[in-house]
Amino acid sequence: MYPFVFALHVLAATIWTGGHLVLALAVLPRALRTRSPQTLLQFEQTYEHVGMAALAIQVATGLWMALQLVPDWGQWFSPDTSMERAVSLKLALLAATALVAAHARARVIPKLSAQTLPLMAWHVGAVTLLGVGFVLTGVAFRYGGIGG
Repeated sequence: MYPFVFALHVLAATIWTGGHLVLALAVLPRALRTRSPQTLLQFEQTYEHVGMAALAIQVATGLWMALQLVPDWGQWFSPDTSMERAVSLKLALLAATALVAAHARARVIPKLSAQTLPLMAWHVGAVTLLGVGFVLTGVAFRYGGIGG
C-alpha cells in the first residue's frame, strides 16, 4: 500500500509545485509586465481546481505516510530523530502555506488590481518557495530525514 500512496503523493506534489513554478516563472512576469491582474485571475481560474485537489491529496497521503514512518504523532511536534524532524518541517511548511494562501485569498485577491499586483507577486513567490521546500524536504525522507 505504501508504494501506491507514495506515488499518489509525488504526482500531487508535481501538480502543486509545478503549477506554482509555472505561475511564478511564466504567468506572473507577464502579468507584472502588462500590469494585468486578469492574467493571474485567468490562470487561477484554470489551475485552482486541479491545484487544490492536488494539495488535498498531498495532505491526506502525507499524513498517512507520516503515521507509517513516525507512528507516535506526538513526536511530530517534539521531534528527536531525523525522521521526526522531517515530518515536523513538512507540517511547518504546510502551516506557512495555509497562512500565506489564506491571506492572499481573503485580503489580496478580492482587491487585486494593477496597483496590488506587486503584493500578489510576493504571495506567489512565497507559496512557490514553500512548494519547493516541500519537495526538498520530501527528498530528505529518502536519505533518512533531517539532521543526524
